[in-house]
Amino acid sequence: MKSESVVQVSGLVKRYGSKTAVDGLDLRVAAGTVTAVLGPNGAGKTTTIETCEGYRRPDAGTVRVLGLDPVTDAERLRPRIGVMLQSGGVYSGARAEEMLRHMAKLHAHPLDVPALIERLGLESCGRTTYRRLSGGQQQRLALAMAVVGRPELVFLDEPTAGLDPQARRATWDLVRELRADGVSVVLTTHFMDEAEELADDVAIVDAGKVVAQGSPETLCRGGAENTLRFTGRPGLDLASLLKALPDGSAAAELTSGAYRISGTVDPQLLATVTSWCAQHGVMPDGIAVERHTLEDVFLELTGRELRR
Repeated sequence: MKSESVVQVSGLVKRYGSKTAVDGLDLRVAAGTVTAVLGPNGAGKTTTIETCEGYRRPDAGTVRVLGLDPVTDAERLRPRIGVMLQSGGVYSGARAEEMLRHMAKLHAHPLDVPALIERLGLESCGRTTYRRLSGGQQQRLALAMAVVGRPELVFLDEPTAGLDPQARRATWDLVRELRADGVSVVLTTHFMDEAEELADDVAIVDAGKVVAQGSPETLCRGGAENTLRFTGRPGLDLASLLKALPDGSAAAELTSGAYRISGTVDPQLLATVTSWCAQHGVMPDGIAVERHTLEDVFLELTGRELRR
C-alpha cells in the first residue's frame, strides 16, 4: 500500500497576478504515510496544499488526489478527505460540540464524538460558541472536524500551532493513530521537532518548488555527514591526523584549539582520533559527535529560518 500514491502533483504552477507562487512543483505522497511539508513564508506550500484540497485551480500542471482531480471531481473526493484549515471553516456562532456532531452526521461511519471530544480535551467547551473559544481550543476543534469522518487522507495545516505541550502531544498521538489505521496524512508545520517526530517523508518547499524530499533520516544524512568535535592544544599537525583517518575525511581547526573532523563518523573513526591523540601526547577535551538536524538541512537549502 505504501508504494501507491495518494497525492501526485506534477509541474504545478499557480500565479496571483504577476506573482508566481508555485513554479513547476512536483510532489508525491505515499499511501499510509505522514508527509510533512516545510517551507519559509511565501515558499508556496500553503497554495500547493489548498490546490490539492480543491480550493484553488492550478494554472498549469496536474494534481491528482486519491486518483481524482480536486476541482472537477470535488463532489466525489470530499467525502474521502479531511481538511484542517489554518483558520476559518467553522460558523462563528456555532457551539463546539454542535459543530462536531453536525460534521459527524455528514459521514456514513464517523468516529465516536464523545470519545473524540475527550481525547482532544474539549469537554469543558462543548457548549461554547466558536468565536469564544481560545486559539488552542479552535485548533483542537478544527482537528476533530477534520478526522471525525474517518477520511482516507487528511490535510492538516499547522495542527499544533498555539497548543500547550499536553495538547500538542495528544495531537501527535492522534496523528500516529491515524497512520496506524492506514490513513494518509499531509501536514504543514513550523516545528522541526514535529516533522522529525511524526513524518515518514518530508518535502521542503522554496521559491515555489520542492527542493528536497525524503525521510528525515535520509535528508539529514544527505545534507551533510556527521561531525566530531574536540578541543586540544592549538596548532595540532592536522596533515598527520588526516593520514590516519579514512579516505574522504576532513579536519579543520575552527578556532584556536577547537577542531572539527567530518566524514563518516563511526566508532572506528572515534577510536582512530583518540589513538592519534594518545600517540602525539594530546589530551582531547569535550569530544562530541554532532549529527546534522532537519533544521540544519532546511537552512542549508533555503537560507532562511522556518517562520509561520
